[in-house]
Amino acid sequence: MNDMSGLSALVTGGASGIGRATARLLAARGARVAVLDRTAERTEDPLVSGYLADLGDDDSVRAVVQGAARDLGGLDILVNNAGIGAAGTVEDNPDDEWHRVLDVNVVGIVRTSRAALPYLRRSAHAAIVNTCSIAATAGLPQRALYAASKGAVLSLTLAMAADHVREGIRVNCVNPGTADTPWVGRLLDAADDPEAERAALNARQPIGRLVTADEVAGAIAYLASPAAASVTGTALAVDGGMAGLRLRPEAQR
Repeated sequence: MNDMSGLSALVTGGASGIGRATARLLAARGARVAVLDRTAERTEDPLVSGYLADLGDDDSVRAVVQGAARDLGGLDILVNNAGIGAAGTVEDNPDDEWHRVLDVNVVGIVRTSRAALPYLRRSAHAAIVNTCSIAATAGLPQRALYAASKGAVLSLTLAMAADHVREGIRVNCVNPGTADTPWVGRLLDAADDPEAERAALNARQPIGRLVTADEVAGAIAYLASPAAASVTGTALAVDGGMAGLRLRPEAQR
């Protein structure tokens, strides 16, 4: 499938996990792709270019977006995927951690989006896709800070969609459930009983397993593609049914 042939895309947090899967899928579907990440300037896919940037630094973000747009010959798609996690209740995370997570997860989207908007306005097919989370719509234990940041991403997505729809720029987000990514792997490794914790996370999603990075990437690619030309201001759940299904326990079926 080459439905994105001729389009240029920038994916933040594209060195691993959902971002990496998304960048590879967009490239496989014909797009020219660049990834922005704080840790990796080179990528394993020869079809994807890598750029170093710190989402907490506006000058760094503007310079990299400008360079990527120049190298790609324009910018049609922005995938705001970069983010960091946090565990704990409102009692557990100090103020500096609140500021750090909100700065990356929320203001980071602001920085990349406003740097990209001048290029997106020139595109005949402009799309922004933000990576949100099931935590934006469901109360999850021990995720107060992370959930607050993703709730802000959901609201920001809707506001951006309203602001830019008449400029021909679509803005949507995906809400993954718990995904099998390096970040979740690190959380599991830190648990007292990693196998039990993984089993609990699997059981929390009605399909009985973690969501894969490739499955989330497929949803992002759809929202970014010409096939979604009439889709804006939408949150697409990729959560194994977690947000909408209420199953009875196995013994009661």
